[in-house]
Amino acid sequence: MSIFTPNAAPIFLKEDSDTTSHIARLKELQEQAIGKVKDDIAREITLASYGEVGEQNIAFELKNAGMPMYIIHDLRLEFEDLSAQIDYVVVTRKLIFFIECKNLYGNIDIDNQGNFVRNYPWNGRTVKEGIYSPITQNQRHLEVYKQLCRSNKKSLIMRIGFDKCFDKFHKSIVVLANPKTVLNAKYAKKEVKDQVIRADQLIAYIKNAEKQSKELASSEKGMKELAEGILGYHTPNPTDYAQKYAELINAKTLSPDKPAPAQSIITEKPTEPIPAAEPPSPPQPDDDLVAKLKSFRLEKSRAENIKAYCVFTDKQLQELVSRMPKTTAELLMVSGFGPVKVEKYGQGIIALLA
Repeated sequence: MSIFTPNAAPIFLKEDSDTTSHIARLKELQEQAIGKVKDDIAREITLASYGEVGEQNIAFELKNAGMPMYIIHDLRLEFEDLSAQIDYVVVTRKLIFFIECKNLYGNIDIDNQGNFVRNYPWNGRTVKEGIYSPITQNQRHLEVYKQLCRSNKKSLIMRIGFDKCFDKFHKSIVVLANPKTVLNAKYAKKEVKDQVIRADQLIAYIKNAEKQSKELASSEKGMKELAEGILGYHTPNPTDYAQKYAELINAKTLSPDKPAPAQSIITEKPTEPIPAAEPPSPPQPDDDLVAKLKSFRLEKSRAENIKAYCVFTDKQLQELVSRMPKTTAELLMVSGFGPVKVEKYGQGIIALLA
C-alpha cells in the first residue's frame, strides 16, 4: 500500500472485555455448582450476557464503518479516588468519541428537562419509570479521563490550553444497542438529542461529526499514536467478581457431618476466666443514605402504582446499606434482587450507593 493511501479499515487496539472473561469464569463455576448457588450463577450469566450482546452490536457497526479509526473496547481508568469504565473509545482523524452502550429493554422518552423515562410492558400493563441519565454517567467517565490527561501536562500553560480545547476534540455519545428500542426525543433539548442515538445511526453520526469539525485532520500515524496513548491509561480491574461463587462451592465440598476433634480431659483446676471485653457497637447505618433509598422506593412505587415493599423491603434496604453493591453483578447477590428487578432499579440504586 502506498504511503499516500490512507488505511480505511477500522482497527481494534483492544477488543476484549472484562465481561467476556467474567462470563467464561462463571460458566466454569456453574458446572461445579449445585442448588441455589447454581441458580444464582445462571442468573448472573443471563444479565451479563445481555450487556455483552449490546456491546457486540456496537462492535459490528464499528467494524463495518468503512473509514479509518482506532477503537478501544472496555477501557478502565483510575485517577486518585475516581474510576471509570468506558465501553468504547473511538479515535478518528479529527475527533475522539467516548461511547456508553445501553442495551435497555423497552422504549425511551427524553423530556425537555433531560430526564430519561423508560416504558415497557409488564404483567399486562405499561410501566413508566425514570432511569439514571446515561448522559450524566458518560460525562463523569469523560471527566475522569480529562483529569487523568490534565495531570500529565507539565506546565500551567499546557493545562490551560488543554482545558480550552478539550471539548472541541472529545465527544460523548450514548448508544442504544437494542434494535427494538424506540427512542422518542422530540421534546429533548438539542444538546441532549445530539448525544443519544441508536446503534444503527452510530457510523452516520461519526462521519457527520467528522465532516462538521473544523479541526485539522491528523495523519494515520498521529491517529494511531493518540489511540495508543489513551490505551496506555488502561488499568485492568483486579476484582474477581466470581470469587464469591468459588468460595461458596468450596464450602459446599466440606463435609458438614465431620465430627469435631475430641476434647482433652482437664485434670487440673482451671484458671480464672478473663472477663470478655465489651463487644464494639455495630456500625450505624447512614441515615441520609437510608432516607434517599426510601425516597427512591416511594417514587418508584407511586410511578408503578404498587406497594413500596414490592420495590424492595426494609430488610432488603438494610442489606443494600450493609453490602453497598457497586455493580449490577454485586446487586444480584442482594436477597430479593433478580435480573428483572436489577434491570428496573439497578442503575438508580447503584448511583445512590455510590
